[in-house]
Amino acid sequence: MKTVVEKRLQIHGHEVTLREGGTGPALLFIHGMAGSSRTWRKVTADLVSDYHVIAPDLIGHGESAKPMGDYSLGAYASGLRDLLGLLGVERCTVIGQSLGGGVAMQLAYQHPELVERLVLVGSGGLGREVSWMLRILTLPGAELLMPLIFPPIAREIGTTLGSVLNRFGLLGAHTEEIWQAYASLTGVGNRHAFIKTLRSVIDPGGQSVSALDRVYLTAALPTMLVWGDRDPIIPVEHARRAHELMPGSRLEIIEGAGHFPHMENPEEFIALLRSFLSTTKVSPSTPAAYRKLLVQKAG
Repeated sequence: MKTVVEKRLQIHGHEVTLREGGTGPALLFIHGMAGSSRTWRKVTADLVSDYHVIAPDLIGHGESAKPMGDYSLGAYASGLRDLLGLLGVERCTVIGQSLGGGVAMQLAYQHPELVERLVLVGSGGLGREVSWMLRILTLPGAELLMPLIFPPIAREIGTTLGSVLNRFGLLGAHTEEIWQAYASLTGVGNRHAFIKTLRSVIDPGGQSVSALDRVYLTAALPTMLVWGDRDPIIPVEHARRAHELMPGSRLEIIEGAGHFPHMENPEEFIALLRSFLSTTKVSPSTPAAYRKLLVQKAG
């Protein structure tokens, strides 16, 4: 029986934790802000039977190193390129949620030769609007208040309470993921990385980076957008707008789901992903095809 196992690798002298398993076509899963690879555990546990699943903790997140350095989308994309190279993966389907969606698009833009398909789940980078809470945390001085907002004792109390609630089936997947993100920020290194990452993509007015001016490049890249219709972090309107701008893209809205449809409705999400993988051909990803799209837009 194929299983997903936790591994630790060194990339450029920094430790990267990932969960990997299976053989076959490669799937790269990228988590969101203040998240970790564990968010994909239900999905990867199912898909490992037929695919080579790879789910890293991004630098600054989860169990991976939290060095001083660049936490931009471009840096994350380059880091994932190097991870794939270390693992010997030449091409893969990339699935990114929230911040991970922005990283996935950046990877497809910087290194189209690596990306066979693209799946964006409640993705950032497709509009200005975003949760007011994240915008507040980008204000000057917010990092000075974070030790008071995220005290270590809160993690201990919350983990105990969460364990009790989960035992009685009273802890929903959305609440669990939000709690895991909160709990991670009780660590000093995590908070530093979080602030740097947050301010690289969000300002007090909303999201400060956008891929909308270049999503036309996905015309030759099979793309699926998956959103919860009750997403309180990034509105579902972003999915609809991006779908209109992405020729041939597939839009799937999961009713009743919030910002973590892959955790809240894993069976439906897995079914959608399996269908997408089995009914689409991989991107040809040739320099000539890429240049053709650029020339058409410029002309």
